[in-house]
Amino acid sequence: MSDQLNQIFQEAEDDEQAIQYIRQHLPQELKEKFTDELLYYFLDVLIEYYGESGILDADPDEEGYVDIDVEEVATYLARKADKEGMGKFEVDDLIFVVEANLEYEEEMLD
Repeated sequence: MSDQLNQIFQEAEDDEQAIQYIRQHLPQELKEKFTDELLYYFLDVLIEYYGESGILDADPDEEGYVDIDVEEVATYLARKADKEGMGKFEVDDLIFVVEANLEYEEEMLD
């Protein structure tokens, strides 16, 4: 199997693990509201946001962390989802998705 194909499979597996982590950390009422399809969508939009916003280029603090405004990120997700016809979502609900994704990424780094 080619390295490129292996990388594609690895990325798909990583996304699946991220979705499962996010789902496990959502409040019960949101678990029913966010399908796996929507969570995959929001995961893609999160990656897009981080790439375009410059957050990935920001200098970390003394502890190695970059300050991320989760409300700003959730607002971006809500606007993008509405614009792309994925639905109308409350920023407060999307904050849970953003925070769970950040927690997942942090755990993966440890």
